[in-house]
Amino acid sequence: MIEAEGVTMVANQGLSMFSLFTQASWVVKSIIILLIACSFWSWTVMFAKFTMLSKLKKNANRFEDAFWNCGSIDIFFENINAKSDDPFVSVFITGMKEWKRAKEKIKTEIGGISLGDRVVRVMEVTIGREIDYLEQHLGFLATVGSTAPFIGLFGTVWGIMNSFEAIGISQNTNLAAVAPGIAEALFTTALGLIVTIPAVVAYNKIANEINRYRTRLEAFVDEFSAIISRKMEDSEN
Repeated sequence: MIEAEGVTMVANQGLSMFSLFTQASWVVKSIIILLIACSFWSWTVMFAKFTMLSKLKKNANRFEDAFWNCGSIDIFFENINAKSDDPFVSVFITGMKEWKRAKEKIKTEIGGISLGDRVVRVMEVTIGREIDYLEQHLGFLATVGSTAPFIGLFGTVWGIMNSFEAIGISQNTNLAAVAPGIAEALFTTALGLIVTIPAVVAYNKIANEINRYRTRLEAFVDEFSAIISRKMEDSEN
């Protein structure tokens, strides 16, 4: 009943977003605060991911240019920065270490095939670990994108319930008496959509960019495997 009276009182307070928030029930206030917090964290994740992906693309271009222009992958391996956190560097170093560790122990032709498979396998494991790191916090964007509209809808239902209660108490069906409650209800729906749409768009964009980056890493593994195969063939001749 107190909430219903509060809805009626808003009629003289205006329909600005601030007044809708201050005059809303504690349930609706909680929903608004939750949605704003989700929006803030979503934009933080989006900014961090897009910045990281932009940096990774630039680093990948530099790495591939240096790799294909080097005279020898052994010299390239000796001069590379082993402390780099770039996925391309990590994958390359993993493959080179496995190749150097195992090639001295495997001499037969069958062993040579096994060596190539082992190098590819450890590089793929490294790719999986790097991609898992890149996908951190993406689940939050997916969760926000799928739940925020329903959270806003819950606030809408609650506000409309208060509006009908206000009508029953005041016995007044004048639009001015129920408009604030309806506006409060629709405000939570709009806020839910404002939070949802960027999160969904960003999630799809980031997930697509990560998949493209993974494909690029896997293509490098294939190319590196071909180089290793040629080096093993040359060593046998």
